[in-house]
Amino acid sequence: CLDSNGEVRKFGSWETEDCHNCSCDRSGIQCCSSFISPSGYDREKCVSIFNKETCTYKVVEKDDPSKECPVHEWVG
Repeated sequence: CLDSNGEVRKFGSWETEDCHNCSCDRSGIQCCSSFISPSGYDREKCVSIFNKETCTYKVVEKDDPSKECPVHEWVG
């Protein structure tokens, strides 16, 4: 299989640098995100920050990033 970066991949599965799980078989490559994204939070008061090392989001106050904001809905 040829991935989106032009790299040849053997049959099997792997995780990409941008936190997607991919697999390659006779039908081709399939990828999906390995994380969930926050969607139900106060966007005026808070901001979401993605951590590539842990493949997770954290939602914090814009004025005080040491305070986490409540998230009422996640999508993924």
